[in-house]
Amino acid sequence: MEKVGKRLFLSILGVVILCGAAAAVARPKDKEKTVSPDDPTYRLFRLLDNFYGGRLTDFYLLADTYTDPDQPGQTLQHVLRVNYDKKRFFGRLQIDVRAVMQPTAAQLKEYSVEQLYGFGSDVAKFEKINAGPFGQTGDVYVEANSAGALASAPITDEVRTQYTNLITRYILPALEKTAGA
Repeated sequence: MEKVGKRLFLSILGVVILCGAAAAVARPKDKEKTVSPDDPTYRLFRLLDNFYGGRLTDFYLLADTYTDPDQPGQTLQHVLRVNYDKKRFFGRLQIDVRAVMQPTAAQLKEYSVEQLYGFGSDVAKFEKINAGPFGQTGDVYVEANSAGALASAPITDEVRTQYTNLITRYILPALEKTAGA
């Protein structure tokens, strides 16, 4: 009788295992999201993983200049701080954007880009988790409100374009130049 009980138990266990395996095979598989190798974030992540050991801390650089909307004739310049850590999930890539009055040649000799960043006022912040277009699940965009404080803001096409331009026109070229040195 004891042998029959063990056989019955093993038979039932075998049927349960087979049913589970069959269900797993029959279930449609989730399509993996593929990202184009031309995607700016993919290219940046690959560069940072291959040449910077998957980590970049407080990388400062000057970006575009623009006219101050509040004071026509006054030129401002964006100063960026970039942080990346591939081991982080949330906020793997962080780009902080500040604005300063466009520095003169003498000021550029006198102050480091990090010091210029410290003089600036917050404009925006981008946080990215995975490669692909900006605005995917988990991506964060905040911008300065009228009081100058950073607050959550919607990710619009204009914000996506701004993010892409920062990566392709400023961050990638600066890091590629540094990696090649």
